[in-house]
Amino acid sequence: MNRRLLALLGLGVLIVLAGCLGGSSPSDAQLSEDATYDWNTTANGTIQLGGDSYTAVYEVANTSALNLYQRDMFNNREPLPIRALQFRYPNGTVVNASAFDVSRNAERIRLELPDRTGKVGYTVEQNGKAVRTATFVDGSYEVVLPPKTDVGVPILSNVAPGGYETETIDGRVHITWDDVDSDQLVVEYYLERDLWLFGGLFALLAIVGLGGGLYYWLQIRSLQDRREEVGLDVEDEDDDLGDRGPPPGMGR
Repeated sequence: MNRRLLALLGLGVLIVLAGCLGGSSPSDAQLSEDATYDWNTTANGTIQLGGDSYTAVYEVANTSALNLYQRDMFNNREPLPIRALQFRYPNGTVVNASAFDVSRNAERIRLELPDRTGKVGYTVEQNGKAVRTATFVDGSYEVVLPPKTDVGVPILSNVAPGGYETETIDGRVHITWDDVDSDQLVVEYYLERDLWLFGGLFALLAIVGLGGGLYYWLQIRSLQDRREEVGLDVEDEDDDLGDRGPPPGMGR
């Protein structure tokens, strides 16, 4: 009985943890929020980072639905918490979430599109200076960083997959891929001021390390000099003893 009770308690704890750790599906009110998107994009997938949120615009062709998801800490799928869902028809007409047929489950949010050809736009909250998203359409991609940020230093940034190019346009870094064959896109960037702080810290550590090394080397040299002085005194005494010969009464 005790074992069964412990098993039930353990199952209950797992269920509670799953509920706490799992993502929540966006509500209809969140999907219907208003937002402004740049529909004049040339890439198949365009992501513009804003610091606390990012916008995504995907071009769809001969596609009736999109399944949107993200990965949790255990690499399991969960619904992508999108907001302000919109669709732009090829003629330029833009409609909101009411034009979609939206369904949800524990792993994804499924969007039945108003048309098989057009562009889908949505907004997602962003945590920190990093974005990880699945590649929901094939083809070219573009990620636009916030102003005064960069990915030029590998230690402070990370971009995957490789094979990308960067260009600064109107003070913002644009990262582009001609064709993404990976199922995930990762961009970790840094503020330009972080680069100066990192450089200053590195210079300070270098100075401290150089000073410590110099001090250690001087201590070793001082110790060696002392040992040499002691050794020289002993050698002199031995030499003097040899010159004087044996003590009286010890000679032949």
